[in-house]
Amino acid sequence: MNALVLESLGQLVLKTIELGPLPEGYARLRMLTAALNHRDEWIVQGQYAKIQYGVVLGADGCGIVVEINAADRRLLGQRVVINPNQNWGADHRVQGNSYTILGMPTHGTFAEYLDVPLDRLYPVPAHLSDEEAAAFPLAGLTAYRALFVQGQFHQSNTVLVTGIGGGVALFGLQYAKASGACAIAVTSGAQWKLERAQQLGATVGVLYTGDAWEQELRRRLGGGFDLCLDGICGEPFNRLIAAANPAARIIVYGATLGVVPKLDVHRIFWKQLHIIGSTMGSDADFEAMLRFIAEHRISPVVDAVFPLERYQDAFERMRKREQFGKIVLRIAE
Repeated sequence: MNALVLESLGQLVLKTIELGPLPEGYARLRMLTAALNHRDEWIVQGQYAKIQYGVVLGADGCGIVVEINAADRRLLGQRVVINPNQNWGADHRVQGNSYTILGMPTHGTFAEYLDVPLDRLYPVPAHLSDEEAAAFPLAGLTAYRALFVQGQFHQSNTVLVTGIGGGVALFGLQYAKASGACAIAVTSGAQWKLERAQQLGATVGVLYTGDAWEQELRRRLGGGFDLCLDGICGEPFNRLIAAANPAARIIVYGATLGVVPKLDVHRIFWKQLHIIGSTMGSDADFEAMLRFIAEHRISPVVDAVFPLERYQDAFERMRKREQFGKIVLRIAE
């Protein structure tokens, strides 16, 4: 079968690999679509833990179950989505030491076929296309846990989502809108992304490239935010602290800009802020997210779809951060 394999540092190659026997308790999928995440690029560049060469990348995917090696055969022939969690552990509050994500160090979704444990598979919500189904697992789960579990969202909250255009940020916006947030603000470095976000339901959009954008945000909102989803950190994080209402929650799920210089700890304790880390989500979170997506008919924003053989174009688009939504590989019809 054809698969995108990490051959060595910086070398992602489309090549033919052999399928082995299907292990007991596993299902074999004929992959239809798979979505890119920044995690895939970090792995290619060696900026990730537990990297092994010769592994097929990809955490997100949608496929058809073509074979099952288990007594339960109810999913045979069905279109399914994969829960990318592996070994979360017994503590819902935090992942265990053996936790990993599909696509490193185990084979992932950028292949014509994939063998996964049967308990990782769920029927695709009926309203989603193959491309949309591949787009939501990792980013959608990260946003769900950040907003509802760690963030303890309430309809009275004014929500801020930073870096709009990325997958997690867009899901955060869509989830908050579907749940009836009081107001939703977004930030971006591109005006056109702010305009797209407002079409999706954002109340206010502010360019973080401007001077004193946190003051502009407060002015346009008529106050600060109660709940923020941030995957950026770096220098802008102190501006988030300045824009926060007293007792606000700032949920950190990533750090695109790295560490926060001269962290404004005085405002943190004076405002009694809650700064909470969040990553991915438990299996219970994944199932709750699926119910939420089905109930509210959430459709992931798909930026572009490339055939598998054009994977280099897909990765290049992600590297340039040109996308608004998820970039998807079409593997089979």
